[in-house]
Amino acid sequence: MEEVIRIPDDRIGVLIGPNGEVKRRIIKETKTSVIIDSASGEVVVEGEGEGYFKATDIVKAIGRGFSPQRAFTLLKKDFLLKIIHIPDFVGGNASAQKAKRGRIIGKEGLARKEIEKKTNSQISVFGKTVAIIANIQDIENAEEAVELLLKGSTHETLEHFLENKDKKRFEL
Repeated sequence: MEEVIRIPDDRIGVLIGPNGEVKRRIIKETKTSVIIDSASGEVVVEGEGEGYFKATDIVKAIGRGFSPQRAFTLLKKDFLLKIIHIPDFVGGNASAQKAKRGRIIGKEGLARKEIEKKTNSQISVFGKTVAIIANIQDIENAEEAVELLLKGSTHETLEHFLENKDKKRFEL
């Protein structure tokens, strides 16, 4: 299988890593081929099976603002990447997109940190997207929390949602 992934120019260096270390680790751990065109920002991932899907997700995660260390979480069993497109909720209005990014991050990053903590996830708000890395059991709650804010819910509503999800997880 093969996929061409376009990532922002300022993320190419992060994907390659110091002395090519990040790229080499992706190739080694996923048994794939990763070809990076620094001029166009196109990354070609070739491979088979689960390794191929893990490699494409790691490349996309780095492209969406995650550090390589956080992106490599996707190598763990049952971890997934979910990318939410902000324009799907607010359209093409740049100021509306900026406002929604700010709501997801929250004052001093508190909203994002709270979602991450309560849903056992990692979140990157980058450009027109919100990317989530989480275990298969937690990713739906993290996605729902982000979408609540994108749909206009208050931070108080988000807090109640997260508290209720937390309680349900620990009920016997």
